[in-house]
Amino acid sequence: MIWDFPPPLALALKRKRRGLSGGAEGRGVLGGRRCSENRPPPRPALRPGSAAAAASEPAGGMRSAALKRCLAPALPAALPRGRGLCGRQPRGGGAAAAVRKITENAKKSLASLKRENPWFEPTLAIIQAHNDTMTQEMNKSFAREIGLRVIHICLPEGSSKDEIVNEILRLNEDPNVQGLALDLPESLYSSKVLNAVKPEKDVDGVSDVNLGRLVRGDTYDCLVPPTVCAVIELLEDLGGKTVLLVGTGRAVGAALQCVLQQEGAATLSCRWKAPQLQSQLQHADVVVLGSTKPDEVPVSWIKPGTTIISCSRDLLSEKHNYGQQNNHAAENAVGPLAIAMRMQNMVKNTERWIQSQRYRKWDLRCLKLQPLTPVPSDIEISRAQSPKAVDVLAKEIGLLTDEIEIYGQTKAKVRLSLLERLKDQPDGKYVLVAGITPTPLGEGKSTVTIGLVQALTAHLNINSFACLRQPSQGPTFGVKGGAAGGGYAQVIPMEEFNLHLTGDIHAITAANNLLAAAIDARILHENTQSDKALYSRLVPVVNGVRGFSAIQLARLRRLGINKTDPGTLTEEEISKFVRLDIDPSTITWQRVVDTNDRFLRKITVGQANTEKGFVRQAQFDIAVASEIMAILALTTSLQDMKERLGKMVVANDKKGEPVTAEDLGVTGALTVLMKDAIKPTLMQTLEGTPVFVHAGPFANIAHGNSSVLADKIALKLVGEKGFVVTEAGFGADIGMEKFFNIKCRASGLVPSVVVLVATVRALKMHGGGPNVTAGAPLKKEYTEENLQLVADGCCNLQKQIQITQLFGVPVVVALNVFKTDSPAEVDLVCEIAKQSGAFDAVPCNHWSAGGRGAVKLAQAVEKAANQKNSFKYLYSLELPIVEKIRIIAQKVYGAQDIELSPTAQSQVDRYTRQGFGNLPICMAKTHLSLSHQPERKGVPTGFILPISDVRASIGAGFIYPLVGTMSTMPGLPTRPCFYDIDLDPVTEQVKGLF
Repeated sequence: MIWDFPPPLALALKRKRRGLSGGAEGRGVLGGRRCSENRPPPRPALRPGSAAAAASEPAGGMRSAALKRCLAPALPAALPRGRGLCGRQPRGGGAAAAVRKITENAKKSLASLKRENPWFEPTLAIIQAHNDTMTQEMNKSFAREIGLRVIHICLPEGSSKDEIVNEILRLNEDPNVQGLALDLPESLYSSKVLNAVKPEKDVDGVSDVNLGRLVRGDTYDCLVPPTVCAVIELLEDLGGKTVLLVGTGRAVGAALQCVLQQEGAATLSCRWKAPQLQSQLQHADVVVLGSTKPDEVPVSWIKPGTTIISCSRDLLSEKHNYGQQNNHAAENAVGPLAIAMRMQNMVKNTERWIQSQRYRKWDLRCLKLQPLTPVPSDIEISRAQSPKAVDVLAKEIGLLTDEIEIYGQTKAKVRLSLLERLKDQPDGKYVLVAGITPTPLGEGKSTVTIGLVQALTAHLNINSFACLRQPSQGPTFGVKGGAAGGGYAQVIPMEEFNLHLTGDIHAITAANNLLAAAIDARILHENTQSDKALYSRLVPVVNGVRGFSAIQLARLRRLGINKTDPGTLTEEEISKFVRLDIDPSTITWQRVVDTNDRFLRKITVGQANTEKGFVRQAQFDIAVASEIMAILALTTSLQDMKERLGKMVVANDKKGEPVTAEDLGVTGALTVLMKDAIKPTLMQTLEGTPVFVHAGPFANIAHGNSSVLADKIALKLVGEKGFVVTEAGFGADIGMEKFFNIKCRASGLVPSVVVLVATVRALKMHGGGPNVTAGAPLKKEYTEENLQLVADGCCNLQKQIQITQLFGVPVVVALNVFKTDSPAEVDLVCEIAKQSGAFDAVPCNHWSAGGRGAVKLAQAVEKAANQKNSFKYLYSLELPIVEKIRIIAQKVYGAQDIELSPTAQSQVDRYTRQGFGNLPICMAKTHLSLSHQPERKGVPTGFILPISDVRASIGAGFIYPLVGTMSTMPGLPTRPCFYDIDLDPVTEQVKGLF
C-alpha cells in the first residue's frame, strides 16, 4: 500500500513563492526569533440563531459513527469537486484525496460561519519552539486555504516548559484567539504543558480533559487529536487486526489506543528499546511510529505486508521506505493529513465558540432547604447552608469563564461584555418590589424579593434573578442591621453580603474624597499663585517637552481655545485656562464616610497653618449618599459612567457658572477608581438561585434602587420567559416613584408588575397603633388580634396601590406574614387589597419556609406579568422644576401644595438658568410618612410640603429637593448593633449580624 502525497517541502516553498504564506500576516519578533503574528480585530458580536451547514462524512472510510462526528463536524452535505490545496488536481491516491476533501469541507463550513457572522475573524494561535520552518509554512498554507487567521508564536529553541506555559496562559486569556495548538520538541510535551491549554481552545485534543471525554465517548464535547484522525483516515478495515504503537507520546498514544480499540483493533504499545519489540513487530499487522526508527532496529524485524504509519515530525521533509525488497509496504507519513485535520478541528472549535457566545439554557442545581421550627437566627441559617462555588453558579446560568472575575469562593464580578454578546437576546419580565409606608423596623421587601425568586426558580422551575442593593455599613452597625433578607429567604453568605462585599462602596468613598480634596486644593493654589506660576505647574516641562494632557485639551476646547501648543496661548487665554475661580460659598460637594457619625454633620476644614488661612465650613455625608453612588446605579456603560462623572457639578464660579469634575481635571482618575465597581457582583440565595448585588443609594436621600446594569444583564440571562425581581427602597411613594421616573428613564426598561409588600404590624401602626421603636418590645396591640386597627390602617395600603396605578402597572400585594398575625387579619388585608384595585393579594411565609412559602405569590406575579401594561411616567421632563415637584407632592404624597424657601427658589432659578431644568426630580423626604412629618401616619391630607433647599446631581441626572430638615448623615442610637457583633478568633466566624 503506497500513499502518494505532494512533497511537503516543495509544497511549502511553492506556496511561499506564490505569496500563499498564511492569512495576511505581519512580521514580528518574539522571544528572540522572527515570527508571524496576525493582530486580530476586537471580539465581535455574533448574531444569535445562526447555524453552520449540515454535517457530512469526510473522504476516507470512516466506520465508527462516533468517530465520524468527531472528524466531520458541521461540514456541508454536498461539495463540488475542486482544485487541490496547491492549486492543481491531486496526483491520485487516497491520502492526497483525503487531504483535499477535508480541506474543502473545512473551507466551505468556515465560509458558512463567516457569512452568518461577517465581523468574526476566527484565529488559531500556534506556539512553536523549534527551527522547523516547514511545519510553520504548512500550517499557514492550510490555514490560508481554509480561511483561518493564524498567529505563530515562535519561541527560541531550548525554551523551558515554564516559558511555554507562560505563553499558553497568555493566549488562554486572549478573547480573540479561539484555538491553540503546540508544535514543540518531544521533550516539552509534558502533562504540565499540555494541561495548561484551556480545554475549549485545545484544537490538538491532548489535554487530560479532552482525552477523558474521548475515553468516555463524549464525541460531541471532545476533539480527537489530529494525528489520531490522520492515522485512522489512512487505515482500512481494522477489525481483528493487531496494531502496534511504537515510540508514541503518552497523550497521542492513549488517544490512538482508545480510537483503534473502538474500531475493533487489538492494540499494543511499546518503546523502541523494549526487549519484546522484535516479537511484537513480527506479529503486528499495522505499525504506527511516533518517532523516527533508530538505526539499531533492523527492518527485518517487521513482517512482510505490514502497513507502517509514521507520526514523526522528522519525516515531514522526506520519504522513508522500509525494506521494499522484502515486500514491506512503504511508510506513510501523516504530516499533511494531520495538519488538515488540525484545521478541521479548528473549524469545529470555531463553531463551538460561536455557539458558546449565544444564549444558553440554564442548567441550575438548586440547593435544598430543611426549615427548622422555631426559626434560627439569620446568621445561623446562612451558615448552615453550603453555597455553590460561584464559578459553578456562573456556568449554570450561562456565563462564560471570561465574563466573571472571582472574589473568594462565593462572589464574582460580572463583566459588561456580556451585554454585547447577548444584545439580541430578548429580555425577560421585569418585576419591582415596593412597599407601604414602613415602621422603623422595615417590612421585609428584601426578604420578599429573595423569597419570590426562590419560589420562581427552585419550586416553579422558572428562570429568575434577584437584583439587590449593597447595604451600607452605617445601618449594619447602627440600627437596621443587615440587608440580605432574613429567615429562609436570604442571600448567602450573609456576612459577606453585609460586610465590604467586593469593595464598591470603598471605591466610591475614595473617588468622592479625591474630588473633594481636588476642590479645596485648587482654591488654595489659585489664591496663592500668579497665572504664570499656575500655568507652569499645570502644564510642566517633562523631558524637555511641554504638552497638555487629554483632559486639559478638552477644557481648552470648552473655553473656545483651539490650540494644542502650550507656548501659543495668550496671557488672557492662560488666565481663563488656569483659573476656575470657585466661589467657596457655593460648594455642594461633600466628603463622605460609610459610617453613621453625627459629629461630622458640620465641620471646619483648613485650620492647619499650611492652608494659609483658607478655612471654610463643610460636612460629611454617608458614602451611599454620594452622587457617585447614584451614577453607579444609573449608568449604562463604562463610557457613560465616565461622561457622567465629568458632568458632576461641585460648585459655581464667581460669575455663577457651574464648575464640574471635568474642569478640575479629575474625571479620568475617578473612572479608574470606579472601573471595577461598575461590574455587578454575583451571589446566590439560600436555595442556590442567582442574585446580583450592585449599588446602594438610600431611597430617602437618593433614588433608592439597585443598578441599571445589574437589571439589564439579568434580563438577558433569564431569557424571554424568565423574571428579574428588583427592589426599591422604603415605601412606594419614595423608592417606587423614583424607580419609575428616574431609573426607568435612564434604562429605557419597562416594568411588568409591581409587588407591594405590606405587614399587619405596619397597617396597625397606620390605623392608630402605638409608636414602633427599633430595639423596644412591641406593644400588645401588635401581638394580639385587632381587626379594627388593621382595617383602619389599610388606608395606607390603598393609597400605595393608587400610587402604583398612576404609572399603569399591575400590582400584586404580598402580605409578609408574622407568627403573631391571625388568619382573620391576614384574610382582611387580602380582601381589602383586592377591592382596592390590586391584581391579587397573597399571604407569604417565605421567612419561615423559604421559596415554598412564596409559591402562590410567584404564581400571582407570573399571571400579572401577562396582563396589559400601560406604563407611563408621572410627569414630562419639559415641565418647570417647580411644577414637577408640585405634581409629585400632590399626586403621590397627597399634599395640598408646596412651599419653597427663598434658598430653594434661588437654586431653582439658578439651575434653570444653567440649563438643568429638564432633569427628573429626586425628592429627599422622610420615609416614615407620606408627608414630611414622620409622626403623621396613615394617609395625611391638607398639608403644605416645605421645600427647604434644592440641589442638583447633574452627573446622575436629577434635581433633588430637600423636604423639611433631611440629614444626609445618620447618627448612632444609644445602643447600636455593634454591641452584638463579634468575631470568634479560633474559627474566624462572625457573630451577631442580623
